[in-house]
Amino acid sequence: MPFPPDELFRPSEATLRGENADVYFHRTLQILRAENLNPVVTMEVFCRKRAVLAGTREVRELLKAVLPSEAEVWGMEEGDIVEPLEVVLRITAPYQSFAVYETAYLGMLAHETGWATAARACVEAAAPTPVISFGARHVHPDISARMEYAAMVGGCVGCATPAGARLAGVEPSGTIPHALILSMGDTLKAIQAFDRVIDQRVNRIALVDTFKDEAEESLRVARAMGDRLWAVRLDTPSERGGVTAALVKEVRARLDGAGFEHVKIVVSGGVNPERIAYYKAENAPIDAYGIGSAISAAAPVDFTADIKAINGRPVAKRGRIPGITPNHRMKRWL
Repeated sequence: MPFPPDELFRPSEATLRGENADVYFHRTLQILRAENLNPVVTMEVFCRKRAVLAGTREVRELLKAVLPSEAEVWGMEEGDIVEPLEVVLRITAPYQSFAVYETAYLGMLAHETGWATAARACVEAAAPTPVISFGARHVHPDISARMEYAAMVGGCVGCATPAGARLAGVEPSGTIPHALILSMGDTLKAIQAFDRVIDQRVNRIALVDTFKDEAEESLRVARAMGDRLWAVRLDTPSERGGVTAALVKEVRARLDGAGFEHVKIVVSGGVNPERIAYYKAENAPIDAYGIGSAISAAAPVDFTADIKAINGRPVAKRGRIPGITPNHRMKRWL
C-alpha cells in the first residue's frame, strides 16, 4: 500500500488542545503542576485480542507534535498482526507532556484497528477476489476517511471517498448510484452519460438492478457499450431476495453467451464473510466485492495503557508485571 505524506495524519486542533480527552487527565495534569511533579514515565499500550494494527501513523503524528525532544517512542507498524497482550506502543517521556493525550491515542488505535481487522476478515474470505470499501455512509463524516484508510490497511484494494483515498494514496472507487439512474429514468442513459462526462481512466461499471431484470439489463448495457463496459454491478435489495449465487451465474452465462466475456461482475449489498463463503460454496463467478457495514460497523478493539516505569524504576498496578515488556517487533519512532 502507498504511503502518503505524514502531514495528512496530523490530528485535529481539538485533539491537540486536549478537548476530547477524559477530564480526569486534565485534572491529573492540574494536580501534577500544582505539586511540581513531572516524572519521566514509561507507558506501554496493548490489546487483548489478535488484530490487524491500524492508527499508528496518526498516533505517531500526535506524539511528534506534543512530546519533547528527549522523549523516546517505540511502536509496531500499520498492518502488523498483533497478538493478545503484545505491547504495540511504548512511550518514555515526562508525564506532563502527554498525560492528556491517552484518550486520543487509545481511541485512534481502537477504532482503526477494529476496522482494519474486520476488513482483513473480509479480504481473507474473498481471496483472491478483491474487496472495495463502500462503508463511508455508515459512519460519521468526520471519521469516514480514517475508516476507509483503515480498511485499506486491512487489505481492501480501494475505497469510495476522496478523503479516504487520499490517506491511502489511491484514487477513489465508484461509478453510478441508483439515484443517478432514477434521475435519468434509464440505466443505459445513465451509463452512457457517465461515459461521455467522466474521465476515461475510470472503469465503466453499470449498476443493473434498478428498473429491469439484472441479466436483461446487463445484456442491454453490454450491447450498447461494447468494449468500453468494464463491469456490471449487482446490488439487488433484500426485498427482491438480494444477490443470489444463481443470479450471478445467470448474468455471467448470458454475458458470455452474447460474446461479452470481458465484462466483469461486481457484487455489493449485505456482503460479509459469511455471505462470501456462501458465494464460494456455490462457485458464483464474482470478480470483485463492494463491502460496507461488515467493515464500517466493526467494534473497536480495546487498547489499554499502563505506566510500567517511573524515573527508570519498575512499577505497575496490581495484575500487571512491573517493568518494561520486551517486544523485538517494535521499531523506534521518535
